[in-house]
Amino acid sequence: MNDLRQLRHFVALAEHQHFARAAAAVHLSQPALSRSIQALESQLGCTLVDRHSRGVSLTAHGHLVLEHARRLLASSLALSNAVNQLGNLEAGELRLGAGPYPAARLIPQALGQLLQRYPRVQVKLDIANWLELRDSLLDSTIELFVADIRELQDDAQLRIEPLRVHQGVLFCRPAHPLLQRRNLQLRDLLDFPLAGTQLPQVVERSLGQASGRAQPLSVQCDNFLVLKRLVADSDVLSMAPWDVIADEVDSGQLALLPLLPQGLHQHSAYGLVSRAGHSLSPAAQAMVTAIRLVDEQTPRAGHAAD
Repeated sequence: MNDLRQLRHFVALAEHQHFARAAAAVHLSQPALSRSIQALESQLGCTLVDRHSRGVSLTAHGHLVLEHARRLLASSLALSNAVNQLGNLEAGELRLGAGPYPAARLIPQALGQLLQRYPRVQVKLDIANWLELRDSLLDSTIELFVADIRELQDDAQLRIEPLRVHQGVLFCRPAHPLLQRRNLQLRDLLDFPLAGTQLPQVVERSLGQASGRAQPLSVQCDNFLVLKRLVADSDVLSMAPWDVIADEVDSGQLALLPLLPQGLHQHSAYGLVSRAGHSLSPAAQAMVTAIRLVDEQTPRAGHAAD
């Protein structure tokens, strides 16, 4: 296939499931779009869509071709970006992913440094848990992400660079009733809801054993800004790596609970993740440099739970 236009037309049709709407989206007439799809079906030797009165639906072949078409188009975009960026990041695009905790501090600070130096770089940031980010990476929707790497370490498809480890802490609002108790014990926490992001299995298992709850989290949310607001406005408790709440603790908006249960794997496990055997675009390479710099400059908190 000499160009990717037919694949773009097919992806548009698959997304809109209607010839007229898809034709408008790709700025073609409906007959022209229909001819393009028919030509693609002829080249592949299969039927991609079933046509009916309400629009179209994908055949089994259509679903298969759609999966590969999206990857080819994403790879084509990545190639175009890499060529345009070579020696000139003024025209670059960065497709980046971040887990909830890195997105709360590390990634914004690194992005700020990148855009200070290259203000015309276009950035698309996807915030999700590590499982969703892995899928996006392998689908070429993103080319780099920073997230918890505990469940990714043995994946041969990934290239992983661990980042600094930060102590985990339990936190609450400054006027929380638990802060008035002496000799705080783990069982005291069970009187209050616990909120957090999606937990790695090793953390969820140990927390469940310690709490006696099959589902240790009362609230699961991968938006850490929402979690911090929830904790600040209620008696809900949460846990996080120290680096993402240090500013709020220092300013008095949040408080640390003087308890770090042993064996709960309470620490960060951030890592830079990209596809094994794939080179990064210049914009992604520049972002990696910025992330490493911010990571190295982040102060540790040796007294975080004191």
